[in-house]
Amino acid sequence: MAPVRVLIVDDSATIRHLLSMALARDPEIEVVGAAPGPAVARQMIKELNPDVITLDIEMPNMTGLEFLEKIMRLRPMPVVMVSTLTERGASFTLDALAMGAVDYYPKPKEDVAAALDRAATELAAKVKTAARAKVRARAPKVPASQQKNGVPFRPSKKIVAIGSSTGGVEALIEVLSHFPENCPPTIITQHMPGKFTTSFADRLNRLCKPSVAEATDGAPLKVGQIYLAPGTEQHLEISGQANYLCRLKNGDTVSGHRPSVDILFQSVARSASANAVGVLLTGMGRDGAEGLKTLRGTGAHTIGQDESTCVVYGMPRAAFEIGAVKQQLPLEKIGEAILNLCAIEGGA
Repeated sequence: MAPVRVLIVDDSATIRHLLSMALARDPEIEVVGAAPGPAVARQMIKELNPDVITLDIEMPNMTGLEFLEKIMRLRPMPVVMVSTLTERGASFTLDALAMGAVDYYPKPKEDVAAALDRAATELAAKVKTAARAKVRARAPKVPASQQKNGVPFRPSKKIVAIGSSTGGVEALIEVLSHFPENCPPTIITQHMPGKFTTSFADRLNRLCKPSVAEATDGAPLKVGQIYLAPGTEQHLEISGQANYLCRLKNGDTVSGHRPSVDILFQSVARSASANAVGVLLTGMGRDGAEGLKTLRGTGAHTIGQDESTCVVYGMPRAAFEIGAVKQQLPLEKIGEAILNLCAIEGGA
């Protein structure tokens, strides 16, 4: 296979050099250029036609977000954002992911050369994953109505468990935008570091009609409440029978992750079984596949995002191939399908 051709865009000459050195260590990657800002990058994209761009967020004259918006509107292509792991950096990165960036890489704030040297393999993996990602032009979102055909949603006693990873920010925003204020109790594990999950929960809470918050240990699952697993190196589970509670537990990584979607789904299978709907969205790897299969085996309805709408058809593919997915749907139909499964007969 031809190497992945990468263009690095960063206003710091030092960072451009260090990123180039880190990526060049991988024989499957070719750094074709490095631009100090969007103006030069625009011309280099035309001349070099890279497979992937790494893009700094904070740059003079035109920010990375402004440039990303132009890329996704005029020439959609895989972009990996490079940002600091600060509250401000997390907010900007979530903006970028919602706009269509495939992934992000946390730019170290201290001892940059040593940190990039240690993390070269991780950075290269993100770039190679981005090269395989499916990137589409972004159309403006139309807010979903709380009612379908004029009939208010009437929640049954079912709960919803959702897992996602690469591409999950945009996918979750799409799915949850369909949820009414009195949505089914919902728990979500999205692979994301701690500073990001706090910002992401706040963002979903602003964008969606239901209440969205990071899960806390012992929090009860309630109608109209969505809980997001905090990126605090703990697994999110539920416990109880009918009166479900969130549980945050220490433990080893599962499927390479903590929190793990597999752990979430397995706990839902134990506590709720057929009283649950399990959903696996876009993401790399296979976290959630085995757990979704366990959940389906208890009689729960399971949904997998289809290949055509996944940024990375990894986790849903793994689940589909082992028979864990009862229903495969394009992203834009998943929110409505969840509500139909969780409504009292005669409701929306």
